[in-house]
Amino acid sequence: MGEYSEVFVAFDVAKKKHAVAIAEGGRTGEVRFVGEVENSPAAIERTIKRLGKKYDRLHVCFEAGPTGYGLCRQVRDLGCDCMVVAPALIPKRPGEHVKTNRRDAVTLARLHRAGELIGVWVPDVVHEAVRDLVRAREAAADDLRRKRQQLLSFLLRHGRIYASGGHWTLAHRRWLAHQSFDHTAQQIVFQEKIDAIEDAAQRLHRLDEQLRAVVPTWSMARVVEAYQAMRGASFAVIFAAEIGDVRRFDTPPQLMAFLGLVPGECSTGDTVRRSSLTLAGNRRARRALVEAAWTYRYPARVSEGLRVRLEGLPKAVRDIAWKGQVRLCARYRRLSAAGKKPPVVAAAIAREMAAFLWAIGREVAPS
Repeated sequence: MGEYSEVFVAFDVAKKKHAVAIAEGGRTGEVRFVGEVENSPAAIERTIKRLGKKYDRLHVCFEAGPTGYGLCRQVRDLGCDCMVVAPALIPKRPGEHVKTNRRDAVTLARLHRAGELIGVWVPDVVHEAVRDLVRAREAAADDLRRKRQQLLSFLLRHGRIYASGGHWTLAHRRWLAHQSFDHTAQQIVFQEKIDAIEDAAQRLHRLDEQLRAVVPTWSMARVVEAYQAMRGASFAVIFAAEIGDVRRFDTPPQLMAFLGLVPGECSTGDTVRRSSLTLAGNRRARRALVEAAWTYRYPARVSEGLRVRLEGLPKAVRDIAWKGQVRLCARYRRLSAAGKKPPVVAAAIAREMAAFLWAIGREVAPS
């Protein structure tokens, strides 16, 4: 064994081959490029074991990307530390204009040894599977929304405007069934869009059914039920799937910053300059919270649906949810009365809503 008992290993991951570099421990430890390894479990295991014979401790890292968390789980199963690095938080030198896999691997190894890298949370296999299902359901809902908008735009171009109420109600569907076009091509386009909407709606329904069947068996099921004590219950599954256990955040501001719901700042001396929201972190969870924040424009009350969701929940959770509803509804009215724009008000409510969810998450732990 060499002079250094630990080594920091960096993988620059890719579809077929990973570039591997190491940085030996200590201020004078050597930093070098090891080579490329095939993206297969057997080749990665051989690389880790070969380095393990030379060094007592291996600290592995790689940049989060489309290759997922399989490498991290494999390295941890082999008994080594592994960090999945947040790409947006990797320090970069402004003067470097050459980017290769080899350079990236060497840079990651050096920064990992210096402690300059920030890791992301790695979900377990089951949590990742549920999150994939939640994201598939979200994609299906977006697809249905786009297809509906395409149909409405097509009808608007031909002067077909429904003015008897909201869209996609039973009355609106009956109105659509009576629409016809003189030209065959336009009738075909209209019918194809109707069929596409029906297919998208059925797909969304199937995913909803699968989600309702899977969530009760999930370790975060109790947490999801507790989150539903707040208004806008549709955000609960998305928030739990994307964020996981909120106890990994020590304070609510940390969760707010992770969601990108805090303003940016560029201050120097006595001058304080704050900009718009950072919009960093998890955009899916942030969007779900902002959508739920619009429900607080109505007065605080316990509706029948909310009353059903509150049954069986701990008193501490119910108290937090009611306190949050009273505060957020009042704050929404105050900000609106002060002349704030509705999107700004919704973002402010979503930021404070994250704090109440953090408090609920501290009361109910995953099973």
